[in-house]
Amino acid sequence: MSLRNYIDSIKPKFEEGGKLHAFRSVFEGFESFLFVPNTTSKNGVNIHDPFDSKRMMIMVVIALCPALLFGMYNVGYQHFALAGMLETATFWNLFWFGFLAVLPRLIVSYVVGLAIEFTVAQWKHEEIQEGYLVSGFIIPLIVPATCPLWILAIAVAFSVIFAKEIFGGTGMNFLNVALITRAFIFFAYPSVISGDSVWVVDHAICGLGADIDGMTAATALGLASTTSAAPAFSMDMVWGLIPGSVGETSVIAIGIGALLLLYTGIASWKTMFSVFAGGIIMALVYNQWGPDNAMAAMPWYEHLCVGGFCFGAVFMATDPVTSARTECGKWIYGFLIGAMAITIRVMNPGYPEGMMLAILLMNCFAPLIDYCVVQSNVSKRAKRMIKK
Repeated sequence: MSLRNYIDSIKPKFEEGGKLHAFRSVFEGFESFLFVPNTTSKNGVNIHDPFDSKRMMIMVVIALCPALLFGMYNVGYQHFALAGMLETATFWNLFWFGFLAVLPRLIVSYVVGLAIEFTVAQWKHEEIQEGYLVSGFIIPLIVPATCPLWILAIAVAFSVIFAKEIFGGTGMNFLNVALITRAFIFFAYPSVISGDSVWVVDHAICGLGADIDGMTAATALGLASTTSAAPAFSMDMVWGLIPGSVGETSVIAIGIGALLLLYTGIASWKTMFSVFAGGIIMALVYNQWGPDNAMAAMPWYEHLCVGGFCFGAVFMATDPVTSARTECGKWIYGFLIGAMAITIRVMNPGYPEGMMLAILLMNCFAPLIDYCVVQSNVSKRAKRMIKK
């Protein structure tokens, strides 16, 4: 019996009147994930676009895969480098070490988040939405590979409930769910996501690697915030062979994902470009007239390559739900994110990574930006009508 026939044979049990009708939304969620729905509308049909939300979410996940795969390799690379075993380690030693370190966090992110989504959908008698497919994939990429699983589970539960479901679910949240997860960890458990001892795994995993005592490995932004001079720029910052969150280090891997999102039209090139423009312009301003610290003196291209700037600009600032939606508003929204991220880095040494707070702040202002743009257009049209 094929999988399709098996699904059809048990389907009546989950329909109204069946023994398992209470779990209908869960069944429909799994069925629509495995197969294209075979139901058709009877009347009042308007086909807008065959590229539905599920296909869009899956395409974003595919775009995130280069950052995930390289992040796994880099987790192993950083561990073996600090352990002094890099010369004897093979590519697969590095990759499998990182794979085993990151996979539990990916599983926890999906299990906790989807469990809440399924429970809420069942309680509300609604279909399960696909929105968490992307959020659940991003969350392990924006935290260190050393983040305790129980802390990650609490943070995911908090963000899904209080940043998404409480506002109505997918498409109704005004704050990025993945960034709320990171913000919760940062403010509730700051030692887990900051400092110089959390960015590299310090123990062996399944016989791979070694236990490292007294291990420290600061990020480039961490060094710049605590020293008088920014670390010298190197191509490792572009390739991603530096300490940091799992998926945020490689500019090249993120760039591959960005090209896919732009080619498919999922991400707005206006938002993405304006984030980089705002960051570059503000970095140049601080280079000339900024305070006397390492962050202000850091070249604009180094600002873009270190921390979560590129990852945030490509995968989170372009979130269609929480970003500005008017065409002019996208330029303003993106520019302010880039400018605010650099400003936070320069002006607040206690929090060297400014991208998270910049995006969350502009998430709050995105509706206001769209409102002002719309009202401006209405006012201009009204004036043209008066002239006629």
